[in-house]
Amino acid sequence: MPRYTVHVRGEWLAVPCRSGASTVRWLGKEAVRRYMKNKPDNGGFGSVEEVQFYVRRCKGLGLLDQDDTLEDALEDNEFVEVVIQGDVMSPDFIPSQPEGVHLYSKYREPEQYIYLDGNHLTTQDLVNLGKGLYKIKLTPEAETKVRESRDVIESILKEQRVVYGITTGFGKFARTVIPNSKLWELQVNLVRSHSAGVGKPLIPERSRMLLALRINVLAKGYSGISLETLHQVIEAFNASCLPYIPEQGTVGASGDLAPLSHLALGLIGEGKMWSPKSGWADAKYVLEAHGLKPITLKPKEGLALINGTQMITSLGCEAVERASAIARQADIVAALTLEVLKGTTRAFDTDIHALRPHRGQIEVAFRFRSLLDSDHHPSEIAESHRFCDRVQDAYTLRCCPQVHGVANDTIAFVKDIITTELNSATDNPMVFAERKETISGGNFHGEYPAKALDYLAIGVHELAAISERRIERLCNPSLSELPPFLVTEGGLNSGFMIAHCTAASLVSENKALCHPSSVDTLSTSAATEDHVSMGGWAARKALKVIEHVEQVLAVELLAACQGIEFLRPLRTTTPLEKVYDLVRSVVRPWMKDRFMAPDIEAAHRLLVDQKVWEVAEPYIEKYRREHLPESRPISPTAFSLAASENASRCRHQHHHSDSEEFD
Repeated sequence: MPRYTVHVRGEWLAVPCRSGASTVRWLGKEAVRRYMKNKPDNGGFGSVEEVQFYVRRCKGLGLLDQDDTLEDALEDNEFVEVVIQGDVMSPDFIPSQPEGVHLYSKYREPEQYIYLDGNHLTTQDLVNLGKGLYKIKLTPEAETKVRESRDVIESILKEQRVVYGITTGFGKFARTVIPNSKLWELQVNLVRSHSAGVGKPLIPERSRMLLALRINVLAKGYSGISLETLHQVIEAFNASCLPYIPEQGTVGASGDLAPLSHLALGLIGEGKMWSPKSGWADAKYVLEAHGLKPITLKPKEGLALINGTQMITSLGCEAVERASAIARQADIVAALTLEVLKGTTRAFDTDIHALRPHRGQIEVAFRFRSLLDSDHHPSEIAESHRFCDRVQDAYTLRCCPQVHGVANDTIAFVKDIITTELNSATDNPMVFAERKETISGGNFHGEYPAKALDYLAIGVHELAAISERRIERLCNPSLSELPPFLVTEGGLNSGFMIAHCTAASLVSENKALCHPSSVDTLSTSAATEDHVSMGGWAARKALKVIEHVEQVLAVELLAACQGIEFLRPLRTTTPLEKVYDLVRSVVRPWMKDRFMAPDIEAAHRLLVDQKVWEVAEPYIEKYRREHLPESRPISPTAFSLAASENASRCRHQHHHSDSEEFD
């Protein structure tokens, strides 16, 4: 007998159907009848027949024709919503689909697996798991370690030993011994009481990352969870059953207790849950729709699910990967701006950067050389001003290797810390199977990822700060020799005037967001947890800073491409022309004013999807192969590159006299 899960005014109702030939209208009426039956006042209705409604899918919100049969319109156990005509929805109502879920409209259940053992997960792996590209399996070695760890817990229970979190309360209640008969209740109470977060729920990608990372940590075999329960967690992940996890509420020690508790709450069948099949619904219905059962927590297992830094670290993974992507593309965007502003390549000379051999600085200078005028890629724009009387460029152009470079080095530093954290056991107490004992420690403290992500925000922000100044130069005719605000008929048209204001506002917001959250601490849990990391906010604001950086660079990318229009018919280098063509494939030139926000969003999407990098990277890497023996990585202590590169860069844009300026 088919069955449907129907949402009516905040209530979830299971409605069985005797025949698939019944109509969508029948399903709506039956759901309303059951809703009225549960309400003392019939929900304010006189009869079912007087209720006017429409029916839509929870997934995608598609409206259903009420005359269609259920077998034609719906799948068995599908989730639908009955919307009563005349109801006014609160703006704070949690919709059937969370923010960003449009990305899941094309969701396809993955066929490939990633094997987790708690030791080898990378930041890119976790981001891909968040995107729904893989399912999860445990390695045989991980399964063995999990079993051995659980054996220690079972031994403690059998011997009735007093051990924190297993036979005692938590935090301030650590000295309260719990009777054996209530050890199961203890774990459920822990999850329920600690599910006290607030704010918007994590979007599906971030919930998947959080769940995947917790599985990876449990796979290390130091948490004491049973293999049976861990397999249930993995099954929920593989079915993309994602609990409702508010983004606010963690202080980052003892771990991310609130968000991880919400994660565990859904897994035990309580609270809300989301899947591509159901949208938001009661967790028990979502699990049942996927043929899964709620987890029954054994002693220690509630604590095993909620104790750790996985919220900070999973968001940190996304931050690091997005920061890496935008930092690479910032070099390309800046190179295009330098070309439009008729700058020189002389400041990127190999020997200059060999004298200050920071790895990031050397790499950024190399990328500029690979993209700008050379024997490999001659530029008609560069040739047009080869013998101009300008001496050197503004810092926002000339100092890109030094400014962009330290952002790259910051990202590398943070990525190393986050990668270590990905594969670290962060429980308390820790279960050591080889020693057959548990030891209380402080690996749950989030100071490492918190400090690193505060640093990341500060480092990456500078890419937006310098980009905004380059946008100013592009828009200001006294600095660019281009039409004011990059548009014809200025006055009638305003061009990029307010786009630059948008960039300026985002940079200003970032200045506040870059204040480190990890310099703060508040004593919690009756002074038991008397120093905390505030790492949850460090992670969330780092992501916000990076998003702002992406948006500012999107504006610069549009402005630089618009500047190219005023230099035609001259052409820039081949790789930069390819970047221009990419932008023009989604945003047409500005002949006169038009609605600009969609253009900025289109350019932003190119950067987020790394399309700009995909276009330019082959040229950068070809240049690298031709100038670095055997394509070896750039050495931070190298004082020169191959002589062939020195030969290829002998042509410079304009005459240069070091005696004329000192800045």
